Amino acid sequence: MYIHATILRPKLCQIVLTGYNGAMVEDLSDIVRVLAPAFASFVVGMALTPALTHYLYKYKAWKKTPGKTALDGAPAHGFNQLHNGHEVRAPRMGGIVIWGSVLITILGIALVARFVPDAAILKLDFLSRNQTWIPLATLLVGAFVGLVDDLYVIRPGGEGLRLSYRLLIVVLLSSFIGMWFWAKLDVTAIGIPFGPPLEIGWLIAPLFVLVSLALYASGVIDGIDGLSGGIFGSVFASYSIIAFAQNQIDLAAFSAAIVGGLLAFLWYNIPPARFYMSDTGTMALTLTIATIAFMTDDLGGGVGIAVLPVIGALLAATVASNIAQVVSKKYFGMKLLRIAPLHHHLEAIGWPGYKVVMRYWVLSVVFAFLGVIIALAAA
Repeated sequence: MYIHATILRPKLCQIVLTGYNGAMVEDLSDIVRVLAPAFASFVVGMALTPALTHYLYKYKAWKKTPGKTALDGAPAHGFNQLHNGHEVRAPRMGGIVIWGSVLITILGIALVARFVPDAAILKLDFLSRNQTWIPLATLLVGAFVGLVDDLYVIRPGGEGLRLSYRLLIVVLLSSFIGMWFWAKLDVTAIGIPFGPPLEIGWLIAPLFVLVSLALYASGVIDGIDGLSGGIFGSVFASYSIIAFAQNQIDLAAFSAAIVGGLLAFLWYNIPPARFYMSDTGTMALTLTIATIAFMTDDLGGGVGIAVLPVIGALLAATVASNIAQVVSKKYFGMKLLRIAPLHHHLEAIGWPGYKVVMRYWVLSVVFAFLGVIIALAAA
């Protein structure tokens, strides 16, 4: 007995079931293609970390002078009172574990598939021009720029690249990618949950720039041991599920590989952290989230952009709390929060760091579930 069933909206999931057993095998094969890179990336990250840690401590890759300035340029007295000694006790550049494990995994599987063209290995190869080249390039460019910034920070008296330079780089990179989506991939609309896509034409490019800038600004969530790793892990896991539902298996595998790298990073970032993610991690991850959100939007027949504020609700709250603090101080002469962003305010009013981290993790998973539910239901 054969059951013929075609999933509606074939752009989302082009799977034709010719039999119950065949369908199960096909689904299982795709799940393995997604989970195997995640496991491999975690293993690579765990193996990479001891050697990386050795060199980071050997060359004292931490900020030499404690202290931080606020967004308005004034000394961040509240933050400095809470974390005055933290910045000089552990190295920066822990983000290398994340993007390094992803890079080794994706290139390693691709090379093995090339020289050992076994059918099973070929299926695991998720380096593809139409799904993973753009997010991988974004990840690596962001990682490189962030790494340069970190190298400037760890010099004696170093303060890193100027914010204006970093923002310019983000604008240039995101402008190029946004134009690529519009001109090369013919993306001219954004998905609207439970409604038809909204045509915006060439405005897709500046929209990508704005989303990238907002996400880059959310990178300041890397402020308490373990906080950023858990938040980013929930976000990438969510988009892995969404991409899988759209039958973008390579993109789902790529997102899952980042989750694996983040889990390896978190293993060594549980308080007290062995190292900080810093700019080489946060810039790489935030810009990659923007790319994946757009790839799981109208291009994949979904609503990846619309659900981003839900899936990344805590990233959005971080940016919003910073903006609200600056506006309130400038125009009303008062601070809304003791320290911005919000997670440092919670520390300032007496929450221990581990409580902030654990509750942020719980909320990030809840919002991730909600975002995935909306994305799948809207499809």
